[in-house]
Amino acid sequence: MLTIYSDDHHLHHGRCELINGQLMPCFEMPSRADHVLARVKARELGPVQAPRDHGLAPIARVHSADYLAFFEGAWARWEALGQDGDLLPFTWPARTLRRVKPKGLHGELGYYSFDAGAPITAGTWQAAYSAAQVALTAQAHVQAGADSAFALCRPPGHHAASDLMGGYCYLNNAAIAAQAFLDQGRQRVAILDVDYHHGNGTQSIFYARSDVFFTSIHGDPNNEFPFFLGYADETGEGDGEGCNLNLPLPHGSNWAQWSKALETACSAIDDYQAEVLVVSLGVDTFKEDPISQFTLDSPDYLAMGRRIAALGLPVLFVMEGGYAVEEIGINAVNVLEGYETAHKEGQ
Repeated sequence: MLTIYSDDHHLHHGRCELINGQLMPCFEMPSRADHVLARVKARELGPVQAPRDHGLAPIARVHSADYLAFFEGAWARWEALGQDGDLLPFTWPARTLRRVKPKGLHGELGYYSFDAGAPITAGTWQAAYSAAQVALTAQAHVQAGADSAFALCRPPGHHAASDLMGGYCYLNNAAIAAQAFLDQGRQRVAILDVDYHHGNGTQSIFYARSDVFFTSIHGDPNNEFPFFLGYADETGEGDGEGCNLNLPLPHGSNWAQWSKALETACSAIDDYQAEVLVVSLGVDTFKEDPISQFTLDSPDYLAMGRRIAALGLPVLFVMEGGYAVEEIGINAVNVLEGYETAHKEGQ
């Protein structure tokens, strides 16, 4: 399996985040991708290539022009104010406030954010832009006829909506790749999000559309981030009615419970008759993940990959979350190896 990877992810390294009332080092750190890359090489999964630059146009098919302009220019405005710490929002247009876009930097940042979990640093724009190019390059490989490819993206993307950043995410790599498949002639694309946290950004982007089927297995949003999206009664709207399937699970869910949800998701993808599958590959479902509450073990990810292969679809794997840093490479690559083994057996 081809892996696409850019070293530009090191340009983004937030200093801290607010967790349980304390400022702590960011769980989303460069070593995450480094461990995955090392495991890809150690297991000889396949060649590793740098991305091609597809430009801003395919990103702008998913993200609004005003959001992209703000994000790209935010750090320079922050520096012009004489600041050099992370740029983080502290005010949002909540229910009793107007959703207007102020002119000042902090007001705009609040307008384009839904939490304080996406710090902007000097290199964040370039890192996120390169991650999108990683996804697009891997997508092009699958579109050209490959059975699969792995986009080793960092920062992750599935919490980013068309004009919102948050949850460590800035540009929605999986959504950008899915839209690219459609723009290049595919008619029906499925996205399977296996990250512990609901892919609220991906859902919102495609919620009213029938050309993308989105399904997510995640921690119950009654108790888990992102809290305000990811409930089972969210099934799409308008043309997208029936094209959104959320499968929230309670704290402590193990492989037996999780795999039943995976069967439901895969059956729904079969029924949708997708032509290609994008997998938002988060491995924060691992039992030792520091910010998640499921109990999957490393061998379970091999089984996950095998079940995905049984769908018989071309697959683009896009890296999302996973914060047990020492194990993230093992678990992510186990999914890919499980897929590869089952795919070869099925040929």
